[in-house]
Amino acid sequence: MTTAFVLSGGASLGSIQVGMAMALADRGIVPDLIVGTSVGAINGAWLAGGRSAAGLAEVWRTLRRDDLFPTKPLLGLRAFLGKSSHFVPDTHLRATLEVHLPFGRIEDATIPFIAVTADALSGEEVLITEGNAVDAVAASASLPAIFPPARVVVSGRERLLVDGAVINNTPITTAIEAGATEVWVLSTGYSCDLVAPPRTAIAAALHAVSLMVQRRFVLELEANTYGVPIHLIPPPCPVMVSPIDFSHSGELIESAASSAHAWLDAGEPTAQMVPQVRKPD
Repeated sequence: MTTAFVLSGGASLGSIQVGMAMALADRGIVPDLIVGTSVGAINGAWLAGGRSAAGLAEVWRTLRRDDLFPTKPLLGLRAFLGKSSHFVPDTHLRATLEVHLPFGRIEDATIPFIAVTADALSGEEVLITEGNAVDAVAASASLPAIFPPARVVVSGRERLLVDGAVINNTPITTAIEAGATEVWVLSTGYSCDLVAPPRTAIAAALHAVSLMVQRRFVLELEANTYGVPIHLIPPPCPVMVSPIDFSHSGELIESAASSAHAWLDAGEPTAQMVPQVRKPD
């Protein structure tokens, strides 16, 4: 049996995945393959390097918004005026990855790892399984308009890549095609039950994307044509935290770990396998 962990995107809500991974580790559930998109690629790379989920939790507790999304008013103004393709430079993201990624090249990972990205020109899904790890993970997390596209050499060809969430936010099929016979999905969920919309442009963009991909994911799961066991760990809800707010990482980790433990104790009840998206009244 080949057990895969699939980690979706979700910006600061990636801390939820850490709590889930801790719960799985407590039960002795370990992956033979890890597939990650966006922040899921960041978390996935850490785990693929043989590092513990508990250690990843410590990293998340120290992260702040400026570590990934620094405020640059002049760049933001240039983007607004159509003179720049993005609002946030990727220098802080790459610097953070340089410090924390446990391997320099993807093929050196302890556990086979796939970073999911999208071609910025064609929209084609591009899977990275070798090469510079910082380049690959940064590309997977380069949400269009927020970050600049990343130039990465893939199979000897330079490509312009953006966030994998554009094409495949929860890459279950990617894991199955890579040989997985059992899949554990560590989804970030989304900022559900917010009482007001996010206040900043970046936060609003990230929230809109998360709502869009979450709805698609629900419909995909309802179709359930995968053919292998899929274990979707239900993310906590309500989560009244913006995807750009890193100040609640500790409590999100603890909440996700607690709810994952309860779900596992209950025997993975089917009724909770598909996260519910609230429909308009």
